[in-house]
Amino acid sequence: MAIRGWLTAGLVGLVSGLVVAPAGAAQPAFVVKQGVTQPVHSLADAVRETVWVDIGLDLDNNGVGDRVAADIVRPATTDRVPVIIDASPYYATAGRGNESEVKTYSNGVPVKFPLFYDNYFVPRGYAVALVDFSGSNRSTGCMDTGGRSEIASGKAVIDWLNGRATGYSAASGGTTKAASWSTGAAAMIGKSWDGSITHGVAATGVDGLRTIVPIAGISSWYDWFRSDGVSLRGFGTPTSLASGFENSNAKSRCGAVRTEMTNGAPSNGDYTAMWQQRDFVRNAGNVKAAVFSVNGRADLNVKPINWGQWLESIPASVPRKLWLSQTGHVDPFDFRRAEWVRTLHRWFDRWLLDVQNGIEHEPQVSVERGVNQWADSPTWPPSGVQSQRLYPVPGSVAGVGTLSQMPGSSTSSFTDSGSGTASSFIASPNSTSARRVLYSTGPLTSDVRIAGISRLTVAVTPSKPTAHLSAFLVDYGPATIRGTSGEGVRTLTNETCWGENRPGDDACYRETEATTSTVDATVVARGWADLANYSSLSTPRTLTPGTKYTMSFRLYATDYVVPRNHRLALVIAPTDSSATTSPSQLPQITVHLAETSIQVPIIGTLPKGATTHPALEATRVQDDITPGQLR
Repeated sequence: MAIRGWLTAGLVGLVSGLVVAPAGAAQPAFVVKQGVTQPVHSLADAVRETVWVDIGLDLDNNGVGDRVAADIVRPATTDRVPVIIDASPYYATAGRGNESEVKTYSNGVPVKFPLFYDNYFVPRGYAVALVDFSGSNRSTGCMDTGGRSEIASGKAVIDWLNGRATGYSAASGGTTKAASWSTGAAAMIGKSWDGSITHGVAATGVDGLRTIVPIAGISSWYDWFRSDGVSLRGFGTPTSLASGFENSNAKSRCGAVRTEMTNGAPSNGDYTAMWQQRDFVRNAGNVKAAVFSVNGRADLNVKPINWGQWLESIPASVPRKLWLSQTGHVDPFDFRRAEWVRTLHRWFDRWLLDVQNGIEHEPQVSVERGVNQWADSPTWPPSGVQSQRLYPVPGSVAGVGTLSQMPGSSTSSFTDSGSGTASSFIASPNSTSARRVLYSTGPLTSDVRIAGISRLTVAVTPSKPTAHLSAFLVDYGPATIRGTSGEGVRTLTNETCWGENRPGDDACYRETEATTSTVDATVVARGWADLANYSSLSTPRTLTPGTKYTMSFRLYATDYVVPRNHRLALVIAPTDSSATTSPSQLPQITVHLAETSIQVPIIGTLPKGATTHPALEATRVQDDITPGQLR
């Protein structure tokens, strides 16, 4: 039934912004006052149940369809209601949120629903469904780390809500259960691995999914484990990640799935068919659901390339909103709590209940420019952004020079020690370093905004048959930013409450505050690559020492303002041992400056005479086909 149809059927009148039902009528599904839905249902009276939904696969090879457990809490109303879904592998293990909440049950009935969604939204006329990934907690089947089973875990629940899939009263056998209480309208929300599945399900174009809210969500699993041909240190493999969250059934019956993942994730960083299956960006053109993407600029767990390439690839017609904090891998509930709850409330009201609150006409982008200082802008991509190509030009100090509109000449070299890090590479920017080369603008005469994905093309000659590369865009200038301790937040002892409490499931959570650091340099964007993949991410080439190779690779997405009087610099370096594995032989690398350049998406003016042109379309090489802890 269309949203407007069931709104009309379920509501009788509107007086002073309040829905009025006739005497003796059941409580309507929702009430709108002052532009937002109001808490009119009792959480204590809510219906709590578990439905096991058949996902249409049998990856555990037991001869019956795999079923995912959806724990549901919904208001006690005879009107139909929409559903907020958070699908996760964590509900029995690592837990959700800053306080690592897990699900609890009493005689098989769900009691504790992690996070505040049930406490806040069920009284306002929404159902909340927390879904165990296939192969985790109370679900059957296999975990496959971003694969088809995981996506089916979310899509099948939406299909069930719309009468297109079958739900049961038990994990095996049982009676069928229909979602006769549901309007069919669904949202998916979640942080990290949970956020990844929102991308994957949206990319199927499934009917009924009205919006997704990925929080630090992965859009391509290759870009969590790998980076343009190089393996990322500490992230393991899809097999090792899944093994920490599988239930006993999956551990005993899913060897074939684990073998497929292991074989599809070679340690050399190649892009394979296994990674392609787990790349949701390639199908982003199917997305119909509105997207509210929330991310941390300093997130080195789910790296910022994930949100950037996703927003570049979804159709321009898709309504969108972007929040970008200075934090690392942190939920907005823990860095901007009151505004987050207010905005999420209005977002769900708009897309699940058709409340005409105008949120889709408000600024799409909100960025934390200073600590707890947020600035909004109208659209993403931003209006007026241009891709500017800059070249490194040598200066009077070896390995240090300028960024120019014209190609430089000569060469510059550095040596891979296997122990360099981002902090060591960007230190002492005016001095020669055997670890890297560095090229910067002069002091900027006005603020410059970098908004999007930068792309580096580098021509280099290695002295050995293996070579890894790192690149950094750096803002040189004093600043106070969120600190790296605790990923930019510190948990306090006092609590605030967000919704209705009930025994075993309260709505109160500890507050946080920002941690800060005073710095002289800030990494704006970074990227890593394996030179062996210079012509193909799926097929590495053996490098010939002394031969020049040209490779293009991506730096992370960002939305960052380099202030007036600061300098913007490009740093090119070898292995970043804090992030990537080392090559088997450590080379000296010579950079050919005339054939090396970086394209930076900017709004503003860089050095006088710089050449600009319209921003390039996203390019993704897919030719032939907190490190290690995702939550």
